[in-house]
Amino acid sequence: MTASKPQPAALQAVRVMGVVNVTPDSFSDGGRFAGFDAALAHARRLIADGADILDIGGESTRPGADPVGEAEEIARVAPLIAAIRAESAIPISIDTMKPAVARAAVSAGATLWNDVTALRFAADSLAVAAELGCEVVLMHMQGEPGTMQVQPHYDDVVAEVADFLAARAKAALAAGVARERLWLDPGIGFGKHMTRHNLPLIAGLDRIVALGFPVLLGASRKRFIEALDGGDRPADQRPPNDRLGGSIAAALAGAAAGVAAVRVHDVRETVQALKVWTAVAQAGRAG
Repeated sequence: MTASKPQPAALQAVRVMGVVNVTPDSFSDGGRFAGFDAALAHARRLIADGADILDIGGESTRPGADPVGEAEEIARVAPLIAAIRAESAIPISIDTMKPAVARAAVSAGATLWNDVTALRFAADSLAVAAELGCEVVLMHMQGEPGTMQVQPHYDDVVAEVADFLAARAKAALAAGVARERLWLDPGIGFGKHMTRHNLPLIAGLDRIVALGFPVLLGASRKRFIEALDGGDRPADQRPPNDRLGGSIAAALAGAAAGVAAVRVHDVRETVQALKVWTAVAQAGRAG
């Protein structure tokens, strides 16, 4: 009698976070959704396409972007979040570094604070995160948005990013943020050389996952894809939305490493790719 083959544990489902930039100067969509009506229509489209989470941002963090005041940022995002929440129970993330904006967003219906500064922007960022009780994404960024791409340097990018994120998670826990509400993000493209740092960081995602927190990977349409691909057109004629193939490849690399979610612009295509990748992986594990 042949012993039955042990069944492998089920693969973790990778959630898809769809991006809604309510900004006139986004690197990825050129301000196409800056107006309320366009942004709401885009959010509805992403939900229909299969997004698990929406990430709403009212201030661009691309290199050289102009800063936005609190009041203006709140005016851009809070009404949109309230309108989405009135129609859908989908989890909503607010992409901001400002505690006041996070507070207004959560009041409007957001459930997650996605902070590119890992709660370092303001003296009360940690305290406000604990007070709000929402989920929090702590992202790694070397420097600040205006200067982060000016000769970034690491001796060991994966180790240094992992150490930073572990330290920020420890600080958040000490401030009263519940462990089960913390996420980590290695910050692809934020203070990293296009290929010298981003590629080893994606290859080393398992070391970030091993820290024991859900990991969010945001590699969609990033410039390292263009650096690898090139194409036959001059660089200034290659729009970010031409980077779909590379974005999906990065998302699948993240899925293989065990990330909990991928932050993407092209939701429908990424959802489809993850479905196929998961089905193939499950077939291989069961065979």
